[in-house]
Amino acid sequence: MTKIEIPKIISLFPLPTTVLFPKAHLPLHIFEPRYREMVHDALDSHRLIGMALLKEGWEEEYDRNPPICEIGCVGRMLYVQPLEDGCFNIVLYGLSKIVIRDQFFDKSYRQAWVEPVEAAQDTPKLPPLLRTGLITVLRDYARLRGWQRQIESVLELSLDDERLVNLFSSEFDFTPLEKQFLLESESLFVQAKRLFDLIGFHIQERKATQRASSPPDPKTAS
Repeated sequence: MTKIEIPKIISLFPLPTTVLFPKAHLPLHIFEPRYREMVHDALDSHRLIGMALLKEGWEEEYDRNPPICEIGCVGRMLYVQPLEDGCFNIVLYGLSKIVIRDQFFDKSYRQAWVEPVEAAQDTPKLPPLLRTGLITVLRDYARLRGWQRQIESVLELSLDDERLVNLFSSEFDFTPLEKQFLLESESLFVQAKRLFDLIGFHIQERKATQRASSPPDPKTAS
């Protein structure tokens, strides 16, 4: 996509379980009246929406304006499907990480003054050993989950390092806080190392669960 100028004030869509990453796609179903208005307004202007993760304890205040994480991501609506009931299906494409500096509540949804976190001018590159190690643990985890075909189909695309790291940061079944931890990385190198460590942790956790649930070996159960 061509470079898009991000306004200082954008619509904000905070959710408790969803984290958007740059250069990743995010499908969303928009049903709350305040966020339907948000989509209408975005369609009439720059088609940009900022995503932010709600902090823990959001449940009691969800209908108001519970606290959010300071680092989010702005996305552009690539696809918008209006539905007969007034809802929308949309697809956002992540443009840039943002720092949320201030919030405004004069509309039914919240808006924010944001500062984009500028990426490097050139496509960031990972050290070859880190990329190789990351792909190895991706394949190991895929084997445990039965996702080999999906992982290999993605790896065949020969994605650049930034797209590779953000895609798997977005699509793997990490917790929202783990994804936020990845998003807040100060560089692609740090994000790739965190992703490597997280996948390794989930591999060990899954293996331990499988061992605990396996019946004892009759040869050793004496």
